[in-house]
Amino acid sequence: MFIRTENFSQYVRAYPIVTFLLALNIGIFILTWIPGIGNQLLLFGIGDNFLIANGEYWRLVTPMFLHGGLTHLLFNMFSLFIFGPELEKIAGKARFITIYMLAGLFGDVATYFLQSGDYRHLGASGAIFGVFGAFGALVYYTKHVFPQLKQVILPIIVISVVMTFVGTNINVTAHIAGLITGFLIGLSYFNPKNIVSWRKKR
Repeated sequence: MFIRTENFSQYVRAYPIVTFLLALNIGIFILTWIPGIGNQLLLFGIGDNFLIANGEYWRLVTPMFLHGGLTHLLFNMFSLFIFGPELEKIAGKARFITIYMLAGLFGDVATYFLQSGDYRHLGASGAIFGVFGAFGALVYYTKHVFPQLKQVILPIIVISVVMTFVGTNINVTAHIAGLITGFLIGLSYFNPKNIVSWRKKR
C-alpha cells in the first residue's frame, strides 16, 4: 500500500500535489543555504509567537515550509513521499491539500495560543501529522472491511506520537493539533462511496 514503485515521471503525473509540496519544501530549504538570503528567509518565515502577537500573522503559515536542518527536512519529506500519495489518491487533490494546509495551520495556531510568548518553531510536522490523522479517520470507517490498513496505520500513529513526547526540540503542540485536525477533516471528507471507489483501485 505504501511501497512506492512508480518511476519519477509516473510519480509526478499520479501525485501532482505531493510532488509540488516536496519540491516547494526542498527548494525553500536549498534557498536557506544561500549566504545572506538564507538567514533572511528563516528570519522572515519562522514561527515566532512574540512577532505573531505584534501582527506578523503570516508566521502562522510560513513555518510549515521551513526546516531547521537536513535531518529535519528528510524525516518530514520522506513521510510525505511515502504516505502522501495514497491520501491524495483516496481524498482527491483538493481535499488532500486542504487536509495538509489546515493541519499545518491549526498546528501553528495551537502553538501560538498554548506555548509561551517567546516560543519559536518551524517545520512541516504539523501538516504531516495531519496526513496521519486523516488516515486514522479512514481506519475508523474501514476497520471492519479493510483491517490491513488498521494494522499498518495505527502502529505508525502510535510510534509517531510516542516519539513526539520522548524526542527533543519537538513542537508537541503542532504535532498533536495537526493529528487531531487531520482526523476531524478526514471524518468529514471520507464516505462509503469514495472508500469503495478507492478499494476497487487497490
